[in-house]
Amino acid sequence: MMTSLMPSTPSAAADNPSAGHPATVELARQHAVEILTRAAVPSPDVDAELLLGHVLGLGRGAVQAAAITGRVLDAEERTVFAELVERRAAREPLQHITGRAAFRSMELAVGPGVFVPRPETESVVQFAIDALRAVPIPRPIGVDLGTGSGAIALAMATEVPNAAIYATENSVEAFIWARRNFAESGADNATVVFEHLADAFHELDGAVDVVISNPPYVPDDAIPRDPEVRLHDPSAALYGGPDGLDVVRQVSATAQRLLHRGGTLIIEHGELQGQAIRELLTADGWHAAATHRDLTTRDRTTIAIR
Repeated sequence: MMTSLMPSTPSAAADNPSAGHPATVELARQHAVEILTRAAVPSPDVDAELLLGHVLGLGRGAVQAAAITGRVLDAEERTVFAELVERRAAREPLQHITGRAAFRSMELAVGPGVFVPRPETESVVQFAIDALRAVPIPRPIGVDLGTGSGAIALAMATEVPNAAIYATENSVEAFIWARRNFAESGADNATVVFEHLADAFHELDGAVDVVISNPPYVPDDAIPRDPEVRLHDPSAALYGGPDGLDVVRQVSATAQRLLHRGGTLIIEHGELQGQAIRELLTADGWHAAATHRDLTTRDRTTIAIR
């Protein structure tokens, strides 16, 4: 962490940025981008602006406007921002630093112990939302097996408000985050319980319209490349046995119990697992198993009918 501070007067700070922490929003942004680029952070510009926004209490657009207008950071803002940039340069996840993760129209509380929701999952949950909306009854039922932060379940609950959504999680750390997010969402049609997905919701057997899961699917001997994933995501949310499909097999069994005939199962998975999951589901008696690509054209979602 840098120890010297810029002079506190705006004119001196702006004229002498090299004396310590950069003084204006734009100089601070540029300096942060340089640091994050050297650290091989994938999106240094975006992360620098989001960290500035976190310090200043501004959205990213407002940060960009402040950079244009020449806003000067005070000493405390400069120091705090420098500390956060150093944490990000050490490849601590941005969402752990800010404590928030964007997902569709929501902002979720996240941190150590819970899997940070990914943008690609936004397209996966769209299949569940569409399936729920297509159910021709006033109160369709959706279940999220292994909810983590609650991202999938709360997206369904908030975007299909006439649905009843149930979610389960069996990690103590993740369940704490999920319970917080369920409470903050205000979605009174969403319920989260602490229970293993194999034993969840027997009272709903044969009555559920849509089951969705983003299970751990990384094979045990596959090491994620990104430090943010390898060092900070909980291993229970990543690794799924020798072939990565141990939890997928359990999801298949639980979903068969929960769904009525004609109900929909939606599973997120790795880009090379579509065929194996289709074969697994077909062998389990599922119908019309089909794999769909995400926005990067990678296989991401397999859907089957009970």
